[in-house]
Formats: sequence, structure tokens, C-alpha cells
Amino acid sequence: MLRPNRMEMSALLLMFLHLSMHVVEEGHAVNPSCTCIRFTSTYGKERGTFSSPDYPRAPPRRACLLYTFLAAPHQIVEIVFTDFDVYKEHLDCTRGDYLKVYWEVQGPGPPGAVNERSAWARALCGSRADVPPALYSPGASLVLEFHSGVKESNSTGFVGTFSFIDRRLFETDGVRVPGTDCDYQFSHSGNRPAHGRLYSPQYPSSYPNNVRCSYHLHARSKERVKVVFEEVSLQKGDISCLRRADIIKVFDGRDTNAPTIAMLCNELTGYEVLSTGSSLLLQFTANSAAPGQGFAAAFHFQPPPDSTAADSDRLLKLSFGKAFESLGPEVSATTSSCHQEFSSDGTKHGTLSSPNYPAPYAANTHCHYEFFGRGKERVRLQFQDFYLHKPADSSIDCTNMDSLQAFVNVDGRLEKVDSFCGTDLPKPVMSNGPKLMLEFRGLHSSRHARGFKISYSFVENFGITTGKQLKEFPCAFVYNSTEARNGTFASPNSPGPYPRDTECTYFFYGGDTEKVHLHFTSFDVEGVLPCEAVSASDYVEFSNHMTEDSRYGRYCGQMKEFHVESERNFFKVTFRSNDRLDGTGFMAIYQFLEITDEYQSPIQDDAVNLDGFFSGLLLLIAVALPQLHQYIIG
Repeated sequence: MLRPNRMEMSALLLMFLHLSMHVVEEGHAVNPSCTCIRFTSTYGKERGTFSSPDYPRAPPRRACLLYTFLAAPHQIVEIVFTDFDVYKEHLDCTRGDYLKVYWEVQGPGPPGAVNERSAWARALCGSRADVPPALYSPGASLVLEFHSGVKESNSTGFVGTFSFIDRRLFETDGVRVPGTDCDYQFSHSGNRPAHGRLYSPQYPSSYPNNVRCSYHLHARSKERVKVVFEEVSLQKGDISCLRRADIIKVFDGRDTNAPTIAMLCNELTGYEVLSTGSSLLLQFTANSAAPGQGFAAAFHFQPPPDSTAADSDRLLKLSFGKAFESLGPEVSATTSSCHQEFSSDGTKHGTLSSPNYPAPYAANTHCHYEFFGRGKERVRLQFQDFYLHKPADSSIDCTNMDSLQAFVNVDGRLEKVDSFCGTDLPKPVMSNGPKLMLEFRGLHSSRHARGFKISYSFVENFGITTGKQLKEFPCAFVYNSTEARNGTFASPNSPGPYPRDTECTYFFYGGDTEKVHLHFTSFDVEGVLPCEAVSASDYVEFSNHMTEDSRYGRYCGQMKEFHVESERNFFKVTFRSNDRLDGTGFMAIYQFLEITDEYQSPIQDDAVNLDGFFSGLLLLIAVALPQLHQYIIG
């Protein structure tokens, strides 16, 4: 290596100040002008700091510095940038100022050496928001190459911390299937525990691409398998899981022929699934060119609902966890005289009502009602009667009033999704997973306050009553022109608010000479144009193909009636909601038309064509009547 010049010596002295607990030594470099600084756990120091030359001043131009981190064989390297400001000269961060990350440090030379033939894993530049919260090495070494270009800038460089952590903290608790790289078996037998953990390959580092891993979980007879995905980080964004190359599929059984409970992609936390029977299969497929961090999950083999181990208090804690306890001791207590639990194991539907219904409930009444489904079941509530005491000077947000509140599990915690008060009959409510909780607070009451009556059901069709549901997806429905030339379709739980964290797909298949015409009669999907993740928008999108279709943009917000038409005999509609706000969704009419036909709106502008108006009205009645009948008897 060439002798360092004065500027490089200044950088080395600065690094000595940051790394008083660590050994700094020279090593091999990418080129003769690059100075190498090495950090090792050999001397028993597990953490420290590092920074760019002259931080917090702008780094010198044409600088090249290698930061080599060497952990013990049983360890991995964690890098966290506490400040990051590297001048972004090019979008791909491969020219000008950049920081390259080398995961796999191989080849001749001492451990941790890199050369011009080494392959870097990713390049970083820009601000703190442009870099991940943490970097983890898949092995015991990691190298950062910092390079500054010719252009002057006001960037301050970077400062970060590094730690050497035990890789055994991220070992999957199952038994590796012989002859596979990442297939595991988990069983509740012998001395094996009833709970454990599972991870994507190389977690918490990036998983490799072109990999498929299967996690087979088998409980004892009558037990259930519960899996909580504590962290899923595959790709950034909110793209439909049907279009993602990296995806987690959860099957409600022993193999891929079982119904699909969930398809997970993008990024999420605290997502929970519960099997219908004693087996569950998780399949992780990664085919993208830019792998994410992967996933971390916990599993638990739950005892049968009728066993002594599954008493009310235990079931409550297993299902809602600390999130439920956070509501306070008054709510989390299970000794309330009006506390009730409803499990789909007992019945798929029934009714519940406030105390003394239809007589007035007593003042200071406090009840909570918990619902526990399984598999892909969602809890759906439909109000038959609702009449709570409403003071004359009451607020519009149910504060300090007699009220009924609905809670669902979001990111591992209970979150209120709606409050109901007064005398207006609420619209249907649907959970975002197999669990839902209601809390009733009757603070005042009156002689007219008869309370409420609700019919509940555990449904697998998301409240969508038209089309043929596909078991290959959690929520997907097919509409064939050979079965019906026209009809209706709607968002989940219509006409009530759609559930959070939900993706539903509608496939339309026409004949060879047909096209698909959609007429949206109502549309209320939370979001703002262009309906992307940056604005936390839910959305509806359309495609003439199974993949993305650039002809159609995303639709969100509140819109008047509008039409969308396919170019050929296949059309795909995707609805996707996030874990935040929600709307009432959409209702639409579909028609299969001959490609040469022009669509006639059921209600013409200015109503100049009475024949067309009445024809359209009859069509609306014909296609909407089955939905209305189902809603009335539901």
C-alpha cells in the first residue's frame, strides 16, 4: 500500500479518536490510493463508532477509504448510521460521492480483504432517509468503501455505530429438511416446545435472490398453529402482492393445495394468522434483483379451545396480547358480568345485544365483546337495532357519551376503527383479521335507551356475495361471461367501511369477441392522487393483463359515477387498503359487451332518452336485487 499523504493521515487520526476501544490497522485496498481501517472483535470489544474523514465538515475530494469490520465466526456485523449526508451526484450512487457495501468478502489475502474483483451488494448516497435503519452482514465480515468525487459540496459525510452481535440469536427453531437449503419442519411432539421462532434466510441481513423456502408447522391433534409476523420487509412500496417477485404465502393446511390464508409482501409489522386445523405451511419465494431484509416471526401451537389450558384469560392474552392490556384493568378484566366471547368453533353466526335489551341498560354499564375466528375468516357485524342515550348538548365524535367502540389488531396493538353513538343505525363492520373486540360504555342511559342488537358472522368471502371465490388467493373472485353477462361487484364489507390491511382482486373473463365494461355507481376509497404509499393512500387499479398496465392510473378519493373499459376479453381489478384510515369503498356494475358495441349508461346525462333511462333502471334493479336481498337476510 502507498504511504498515506497528510490528508489521509488526518483522517486516520480522526478515526483513532472515534475508536479508542478498537484496533485500527492497515489492510488490502481496492486500489493503491484507498486507505483501509480495520475494526475487529478479536480483542473483546463488541461495539464502537466510525465516521467519514473530517466529519462534520465536508469530506476531502478524491478521497478513498475502506472500513473493514471483522467479527468472530459466530457473529455478524451491525451498522447503524446516526447521521448520513453524502452528496448524491448520480441517482444510482455509483459515481461521484458514494458508500459501497460489500456483504461477501472473499478471495485471496487476509480475512476481510477486498479488491477490484469483489462484488458490492449495494451503494448508498443522499440523506439519512435514503439509507436503511440498519445494515447487517450475512457472515462474519463487512466492508464499506467510501469514495468522494471531484465536485465540491456542502455535505457533511456520515457517522455511525457498529456492533458485533451473536448470529445464533436469529436461528430458526425448526428442523432443517435434509437436502434443502431453507426448508424446515416444526412439530409439537416429544420434548419439543410448543412455541419458537422462524426467520428468512440470512436474517437480519438481506435474503438471497432466487430462493424458495417452506416452513411446515404441525401441531398435535385438535391444536391450532398461530404465527405472528413481527417484521416483514421485502420491498418498499404498496404494490399488489400479485405483482411482487418476493412474497410470503400462508396455506391453511399441510401443502399448497390447501386454501391460502394470506399473501404478504412489501413491508408490514404485527401480522397474525391462525390455522383452521393442526397444520400450517408458510412458503417464502424471492426472485427479485433487489432483496429486502426478509421476515422474523414467532409461532405457537395453541391448545384446543375446550381444554383447561385455553381458559378465557389465556385465550385473551394469546390473541390480543399486551395491546389488550393497554386499555386498562377495567377493560382487560374478564370478570365483567356482561363480558362475552364468541368463537367460530362454536358457531359461525349469531346475535348479541346490550344488557337488558330491549329494555334500557343501566347507567355506568361497561361491557366488552370479543370475537375469535380462524383461517381466513373475518368477523362481520350487522346492526339490527341501535338506540343509545344522546344528550342534547352532545358532541359529534361520541366523546363522553354512551358509545360502542370497535377495535382491531394493527401492527400488534389494538386500534380503534370506529365509534358509534346516538340513534343512527351503523353500517356493517368487518375486522382486518380473525379477531375483533367491541367495548360498550353506557355512562348515562335513559328510559328510552334500549341499547343495541347486532348479528355477527365469521365469513371467508369478505362480505362479497357475487362471483366465484378462488381458494388460491386470500380474497379473489372470478366473473365469467359464460355464467352471467352482467352483474355487480363491490369492495369488501360493502355497504360498510372496507377492512384495513386487505387486498382483493376481481378477474373478468369474456368470450373471444367480448370486452368488459365497468360502471362505478359509488366510489369512496381513502387517499389522494396519485394514490401512492407516500400519501398513505388506499387504491383501486385496473389492468388488461395479469401484470401492471400503464394505461390505467390508480383511483382513490371520493368520485362521482365513472366508467372503465377493457381493451380485450380479460380485465383485472385490484383493491388494496393499508392499516390506516378507510372509506366505504365502491359498488359497480359489470357488463360483457361485444367489442364493436358502444356502452349505454343506465342514466343518461340530462335524461333525454326515456327508453334508455328505463332500460338502465331495470338493469340496475336486476343486478342489485340479489345484493339487497342478501343484505336484508344477512
